[in-house]
Amino acid sequence: MKSKLNSLSKNFEFKSMLKGKKISNKYSTIFFKKLPNKEKDILNISFVVKKKVGNSVARNKIKRRLRNIMHEAVKKNNLKLYYCYLLIAKRSLLTDKYIDIKNELFKKFLVIR
Repeated sequence: MKSKLNSLSKNFEFKSMLKGKKISNKYSTIFFKKLPNKEKDILNISFVVKKKVGNSVARNKIKRRLRNIMHEAVKKNNLKLYYCYLLIAKRSLLTDKYIDIKNELFKKFLVIR
């Protein structure tokens, strides 16, 4: 069964997320915050990949990788569903191995309490 991922859609939601807490690592910067009026069983997460990272094919590959990692994290209950997340990807996501990226992101999501 696939988990349900919702993304942020409004400009004010993105701006409020950028004022929240953040954690950075080699692969991404993760902003997280509790938002009011949020459903408790659906994960609100958005992925941002800047144009500097590469062309559209590279950016979409990064987003597919991140989406797949988040589905696995939800299945393993590594994520807190009462938070909303914003992941800003870095260039190293494109070149490094999938398993390394997954392990590093899982560690960072365990830090978030």
